[in-house]
Amino acid sequence: MPVAQTNPTFSSTSNNEIEFLDNISVTPGSVSIRRSSTTKEKEPVKTTTNTYDLMPANLSDVEKANWLQLKYSLKMDVAVEEVANMPLFQKIDEWWGTPYCLGGNSKGCVDCSYFTLDVMQSIYKTSLKRTAAEQYEQSSKINWDQLKQGDLIFFKTEGRRTISHVGIYLTNNKFVHASTSQGVTISDLADPYWQRRLYSLGRVSAP
Repeated sequence: MPVAQTNPTFSSTSNNEIEFLDNISVTPGSVSIRRSSTTKEKEPVKTTTNTYDLMPANLSDVEKANWLQLKYSLKMDVAVEEVANMPLFQKIDEWWGTPYCLGGNSKGCVDCSYFTLDVMQSIYKTSLKRTAAEQYEQSSKINWDQLKQGDLIFFKTEGRRTISHVGIYLTNNKFVHASTSQGVTISDLADPYWQRRLYSLGRVSAP
């Protein structure tokens, strides 16, 4: 069940971590996860266009893999070697830049929960329910120190009382999702917009 909505509070634990009401704790100096905001605010938009976003058409399979590693290492600010799950990043790249639309389920436009549904089914053989709120109820809640690639991240956006947005965690505080402002993209949990709206972390295992 969702945590009761009360005023934001936190307590210091013995190992100098900050534990929030949503049972998400972080060590000071890392990403600071805050309570969901009721303030209406548009998603942050990156105005820069990168030339490496579109894969050249004439690459060999090996060159395509190297190209994907370079592209996503830059987007996640990690070493190329850390981009190891190539099927995952190939799937992300299939959807990359697809515009957002509520209820969308195609490469013409897609919403956040269908994107997570498709990626989790294709890569992790895990069947998710259709909406972000249903995926939240379906998942087992985890703590921040348990978070790993393929886990789900749930948000409450635009002051809604229920879960309204979901993404998939990658690494280095980055997550992939269908953004209302940018379509399918990678965002950073350190961004104040997402910090204020993060509600819970979850994991759904394959049957």
